[in-house]
Amino acid sequence: MPAMENIAGNLFLIGLMGAGKTTIGRQIARLLERPFYDSDHVICERTGVSIPTIFELEGEEGFRNRESIVIDELSQRNPIVLATGGGAVLREENRRYLRQRGTVIYLHALPKILLERTRCDSNRPLLNVPDPLSKLQELYSARDALYRETAHIILDANRNHCQKTIEQLLTAIREKK
Repeated sequence: MPAMENIAGNLFLIGLMGAGKTTIGRQIARLLERPFYDSDHVICERTGVSIPTIFELEGEEGFRNRESIVIDELSQRNPIVLATGGGAVLREENRRYLRQRGTVIYLHALPKILLERTRCDSNRPLLNVPDPLSKLQELYSARDALYRETAHIILDANRNHCQKTIEQLLTAIREKK
């Protein structure tokens, strides 16, 4: 594992659902001995309900409003590791908060891989459709350019073992500085 020195400031993980943002974020935070947050989990804790329930009661717009508030608040803390929801980049203010307040890492993974990782997860309201692969392809087409525009670092998260991805991430962060 690469040395942890010279990794300062906030680290923000972006990417589609199933890319590994929470899993990798937790491990990076542990290694760097800093707080870890998952914006979706924070929203659920604050509302006391699941994301599918928020979508059902408030629609996607209501959820996105809550998400923007949480991302603004969390991104002002320093140093933290934050895993954002897959749609966080849809709002310009979220992209700006993330880009200006830390190092943004896009965990890039293709829809077919993401489907394998998410197919048993019932907590994904956007995939509650007859053809989840088509939905993932649609989301990828709509969001990939936004992820790339927002990211300081783009990391391939398709097939690597989690530990290998973490090593590549830490190396990329050090090389960016």
